Amino acid sequence: MGKVAMLREYQQRAIDMLYAWFEAGGRGNPCLVLPTGSGKSHIVAALCKDALQNWPETSVLMLTHVKELIEQNAEKMRLHWPGAPMGIYSASIGKKQLGEPITFAGIQSVRSKARMLDHIDLVIIDECHLVNHKDEGGYRKLLAELTAINPALRVVGLTATPYRLGHGLITDKPALFDDLIEPVSIEELIFKGYLATLRSKVTKARLDTSGVHKRGGEFIESELQAAVDTDDNNQRVVREVIELAGDRKAWLFFCTGVKHANHVAEVLRQQGIAAECVTGETPKKEREQMLADFKAGRLRALTNANVLTTGFDYPDIDLIAMMRPTMSASLYVQMAGRGMRVKSHTDHCLVLDFAGVVATHGPITAVQPPKKAGDCNGEAPVKVCDNCGELCAIAVSICLACGHPFPEPERKKLELRDDDIMGLEGKDLEVSSWNWRRHVSRASGKEMLSCTYYGSLSDKPITEYLPVLHDGYAGQKAMRQLMTMANSSGAHLAEAAHMEGSEGLEYLAVQMSNSKPPTSIEYRLDGKFHRVLKRSWT
Repeated sequence: MGKVAMLREYQQRAIDMLYAWFEAGGRGNPCLVLPTGSGKSHIVAALCKDALQNWPETSVLMLTHVKELIEQNAEKMRLHWPGAPMGIYSASIGKKQLGEPITFAGIQSVRSKARMLDHIDLVIIDECHLVNHKDEGGYRKLLAELTAINPALRVVGLTATPYRLGHGLITDKPALFDDLIEPVSIEELIFKGYLATLRSKVTKARLDTSGVHKRGGEFIESELQAAVDTDDNNQRVVREVIELAGDRKAWLFFCTGVKHANHVAEVLRQQGIAAECVTGETPKKEREQMLADFKAGRLRALTNANVLTTGFDYPDIDLIAMMRPTMSASLYVQMAGRGMRVKSHTDHCLVLDFAGVVATHGPITAVQPPKKAGDCNGEAPVKVCDNCGELCAIAVSICLACGHPFPEPERKKLELRDDDIMGLEGKDLEVSSWNWRRHVSRASGKEMLSCTYYGSLSDKPITEYLPVLHDGYAGQKAMRQLMTMANSSGAHLAEAAHMEGSEGLEYLAVQMSNSKPPTSIEYRLDGKFHRVLKRSWT
C-alpha cells in the first residue's frame, strides 16, 4: 500500500476554520478562499474523509466544471484515503458511477440528475465563483432540486477568486454563499516555500483596446480579437518576449481567441521557437501530446485561448505572456496562477503584461474585486520602478526585482506616545493576513498563543506571543490584549471559558485566525522578539 498523504499545517487550518465557522452558528453556505497552488484538492479529500469517518451516513457530492479538476480531486481522494467509497460521474471522463457515499461529478453531466443522485448531505463546489449569483444556471438548478429532496443540505465552496464580473464578491446578495473563510494568504505560502513569486515588467509593446466595446462588463471577444490580433502586434510581442526571455525554458501565452492563438504560434515558429497552439478545438490526443512535449522541453512555447487556466499545472512555467486584455479579475488571477508553482530551476516566473491586466486589477496579492454593475472603478494599487520597469505593489519601499528604492512617502508628524519617552518610532507593516497558533516555548516549555502578521512579499512576517495561560500580571495583561484584539476583529471567544490548557489555546487560535486582521501594525524589535506597539483596524 502506498504512503497516505498528509495535510500541510495551513490545509488542516482551513478545515479547522470551516468547522469553527459552523460551530459558531454560521448559517447558510461558507466559501473557503484558497490561493491557486495551495492544494484545494488535498483539502477536499481530507474534508470528505473526515465527514465520512465521523458521520458514516453522510453523502457527499463534489462538483466542478472541467474533467481535469474532477480527475485531480479524485486522485487526491485516493491518496488521502486508499479504498475510499467513491465514484465518478462525468461524460467527458467516460464514467457514470453512482451509489457510493462520495461522488465526484461534472456539473454538465449531473445538472439534471438530482433524482438519480437522491439524498445528498454535503455539496462541495470547486471553482465556486462560477456559480451564478442569481437563482439560475446549472449549479443553482441542481442545488435547488437537491435541497427539495434534503432541506438540510449544506454547500461549501472553494475558490481562489471569490468574485464575479459585474457582481462583486460572491457573498454580495443575491448570492448562494454567505461568508468567506480565508485560512492562508499568498504571502504566507510564498514565505513558507509553497509558491513561487511572480515578476512583471512594463513592456514596450502595448495592446490597445480603445474602441473595443464591452458586454456584461467584459470585452466583446470578436471585437477584442480584431483589435489585438494584427500581424504588427504579434510580431512586436514575440520579438520582445524573445528579447526578455533569456534562457527561460517554458513559455505560456494567453491569447484573445482561437485565431489569435494560432497566429502567435505561427510567428513564434517563424522566429525559430518550438511552439504549438492549444484551443478548445484541439483533439484530445493531440492536446495531450502537446502538453507532454511542453513538459518534456521538446516545445518551448504554448499559445492558448481560454483552455490552460484551471486544471492545467506545470510547475516549471517560467514565462507568461499576457496578450489577452480582460476586465475579469478571476481570469487574471487564474492566468497568473499558472506561474506560481514552485520550480525546479528558478525562484520566480516572469510575467510580460502586454495586455495591461496587472495595471487594471492590481498585484496578485492585492487584486481589486470587480465592482458591481454601475459602480466606478478605482485606481489599481501599482507603481512602476523607474530603474527596471517592474510593476510593484503600491505599499513596497524597494523594487522586488532590482532593489531600487522608491521615493519615501511623506511621513506623518512624529507623535510621542506614553510608552515611548525617547520619541523613537516603530516600523509600520501593512497587514494582508494573520495566522494564530498554539505555541510551546523552547526555553520554558510553557504554552501560549502566537500571532504572525503577513504583509507584502517584500515584508518579513512579524510574530508576537501572548502568554494567556501564565500566572500573574503577564497572563492577565496578555488576556486583556487578546480580548481587545478579539473585539476589534469580530472574533467569538465565549466557548473558551469552558476549555482548559491546550484545547483552549487551539480553540482561541482557530477563532482568531478566522477573524478580521488589522489593516496595519506598528512594531519594534525588542531584544530577540518583536513587540507590537499598535494595531489599526480601518
